[in-house]
Amino acid sequence: MKTIAAIVGALLLAAAVYTAQAGAGSSGGVCAVYHPQVPSASHFSKTIDNPYFPLPVGRTFLYRGAENGKREIDRMHVTARTKTIAGIAATVVSDNVYEPPPKLLEKTFDYYAQDDRGNVWYLGEDTKELLRGGKVDRSGSWLTGRDGAKPGLIMEAHPRVPDSYRQECLSGAAEDLAWVVGRGGSKHLLRTLEFSPLEPSIVERKVYKPRVGVVSEQQLSGGHETLSLMRVTG
Repeated sequence: MKTIAAIVGALLLAAAVYTAQAGAGSSGGVCAVYHPQVPSASHFSKTIDNPYFPLPVGRTFLYRGAENGKREIDRMHVTARTKTIAGIAATVVSDNVYEPPPKLLEKTFDYYAQDDRGNVWYLGEDTKELLRGGKVDRSGSWLTGRDGAKPGLIMEAHPRVPDSYRQECLSGAAEDLAWVVGRGGSKHLLRTLEFSPLEPSIVERKVYKPRVGVVSEQQLSGGHETLSLMRVTG
């Protein structure tokens, strides 16, 4: 079995290949040469029930963790709202990060949609990081069709090792990539590694459980951040 170091090394190499696709002379950046095969709007369902990324309306996920020694709480809620993006009705998911005692650090709305094959597409996000002095950092926000942004996959219908895919694409702002590095075992868990060329020192591992979704996150390099699922309601 490959060690984590070997897997991370392979991930960095694959990321370099992805980035090189943009070409040194491309004014549009890496997203200019990324062409996702997105189905037409009529081939998207009204529900998101992918086994590894289910988002039924009303469900709430509560995570607890820490980033560089500071405790955090992450509350993700699947709203009943939809947002039409590129003609596709996307489910709006609220994702708020707090520092105890309840102090809001980051407020995000993510937009997801599932095609009729079971792939879950990531169509954009509106994120606000609340900084000292009342300042707000919106970097990382993007929306399919705006400023050249293109959608990515947040979860494949049938993920297998060693699948790789873009999760988002707005050149210079949102370039996350994911690799499937493990699937199976008694609990049928799915494991992925995520990386962005915009933050080259950071590699993160995520673990997904069938019919639940993300159950844990761990930063393997570039810092110390962990997140674990504590409770699911709805």
